[in-house]
Amino acid sequence: MASSAVTPSSYKKYEIRKRNPNPSAAALLVIDIQNYFSATAKPIIPKVLATIRLCRRASIPVIFIRHCHKSPADHGLLPEWWNGHVLLDGTPDSELMPDLDHDIRPKDDVILEKTTYGAFQSTRLEEVLRERGVEEVIVTGVNTNVCCETTSREAFMRGFRVFFSTDATATADAELHEAALKNMAFAFAYLVDCERLQEGLVGK
Repeated sequence: MASSAVTPSSYKKYEIRKRNPNPSAAALLVIDIQNYFSATAKPIIPKVLATIRLCRRASIPVIFIRHCHKSPADHGLLPEWWNGHVLLDGTPDSELMPDLDHDIRPKDDVILEKTTYGAFQSTRLEEVLRERGVEEVIVTGVNTNVCCETTSREAFMRGFRVFFSTDATATADAELHEAALKNMAFAFAYLVDCERLQEGLVGK
């Protein structure tokens, strides 16, 4: 699948609220940067890594999310929607992309597994965030309009302030990426990019 490129776009029409994350209350979510999604994720890897490193500098915890299935009991409706295909745990496709290897800190970072679009569904994500006193989440990863958008909606509905990356998220095409950014700006999230995070978290 081709990655979406961020271009001057109409989502800015809805971006009427602006705010910087609070480093003492935020966590970074890195969603589904896995081998299976590498064609979509590869073009945004530099922005994802830059976001991770900015958050590290601001002492913001990083949480990696993997999509994988262990048995038919956790497949839900995904096989019906994706022509019988599910991403099975233990396969190379299910592993995090090697591009992340140097930026994962096993002793510090949390890696959670999910079985559907939303990272809060049937996972410990909310518990982990509450335990750490997190009130805000910064969302990066793939796909913009599927797992990233669903997770952001779930976060908002649970009372977490959402910051949604425009340049460290990607999906199958620009139209879908654009639509998701419109939805986020309209009702669920503050839009950010690496430049804005740089200024807001660590200064110019």
